[in-house]
Amino acid sequence: MMRSCRMSNPAQQKMHMTSFLIPALLLLILVLVLLLRPFFFPSKDSATSRRQMNAAIYREELDKLEADSLAGTVDANSYEQAHAEMRQRLFQDTDEADDLAVLGSPKKTIIGICLFVVLLSAGFYFYLGDASRVAEKNANKPITQESVEKMVTEFATKMEKEPDNLKGWVMLAQSYRILGRNAEAEKAYARAGSFVDADPQLLADYADVIAANANGNFAGKPQQLINKALVLDPNNLLALWLSGTAAFNAQNYKAAVQSWEKLAKQLPPETDEARAIAGSIAEARNKGRLAPASTPVISNQGVSGQVEIAPELKAKIKVGDVLMVIARKPGERMPVAVLKTAVTTFPMSFVLNDALAMSPNALISQLPEVLIEVRISKTGMAMPEPGDLISAPQTIKVGMKNARLMINQIRP
Repeated sequence: MMRSCRMSNPAQQKMHMTSFLIPALLLLILVLVLLLRPFFFPSKDSATSRRQMNAAIYREELDKLEADSLAGTVDANSYEQAHAEMRQRLFQDTDEADDLAVLGSPKKTIIGICLFVVLLSAGFYFYLGDASRVAEKNANKPITQESVEKMVTEFATKMEKEPDNLKGWVMLAQSYRILGRNAEAEKAYARAGSFVDADPQLLADYADVIAANANGNFAGKPQQLINKALVLDPNNLLALWLSGTAAFNAQNYKAAVQSWEKLAKQLPPETDEARAIAGSIAEARNKGRLAPASTPVISNQGVSGQVEIAPELKAKIKVGDVLMVIARKPGERMPVAVLKTAVTTFPMSFVLNDALAMSPNALISQLPEVLIEVRISKTGMAMPEPGDLISAPQTIKVGMKNARLMINQIRP
């Protein structure tokens, strides 16, 4: 099976950076507002001075001394002496300049706090790295088998607490399958219940796991799951492969050939997968003593015409550029015919017929109409690339001999 990998480009990195900086800036503003709120919205009550606080304290002590004198717990001499000492201390403590209970200059305090928070945030940012570098650093950490096993085990523990999370059970089953733990994968698929029943790919995956646990035996439930998957999606690649394999194992070679030939029509030619399927089909035909596949009659019926290019794009053509005229069945990705030739002088003539077919089982002469587009490639690669000169796709009836195709766009 093939998996694709997507790599981030500078535009994506810029977008990720922006998505990080905007929330970070908003969070910084919120913190500053909370910290500086007392300075922007000061209390309406006047602040109490130190002189007022000292006077209140001494007044309370004098009242207490007066009460002790009246109660007779302090004699007259002690009362006079203590009273004199308190008056002297009160005079000394309240003789200083009145200093209100403020934090110095509000303007200086605001500037100081702002600078402190900003510098602290910037320091952490540049020390730890920006968002893209942190993400890249985490992505570059090697993933070991032990760490994957640990994550799957933790996920399994979580799923035991969420037995009704059917999608989660499918994810757990797929994780077990990747790790080669097919017995546990089968149990997880079983607990996914109805979530699997509606998805042909999951049905095929489930059948594959059960058959693997049964040493390749598709009898019973695996075959039922394959049949159900093909009812939902008759072109499902894995289901077709498993159906052919099950028929081959049961020595039903004709059914195996039928399933695998249907699969082969969907695979790109000249690939390892296509060659492997062709080999399996040939083996099934040989073991079943089946007649070889009939070679389709090559027909000259097709589409021909001329390719032109917009004047403003002529300067972009270089020596060695390759022109490709591609015909597809409307609604499908795989081409039925491709003409590849070096770019010469425009207008260029082209002919698409069965001799240029990508598969002997899918011929342009067998179609009523095709979708045709033109592409000029710098590399001649099958996959389109940014900078390729292209035409708009046109639907053209097969048999047309004076088609006109205009290259007037640049692939972004």
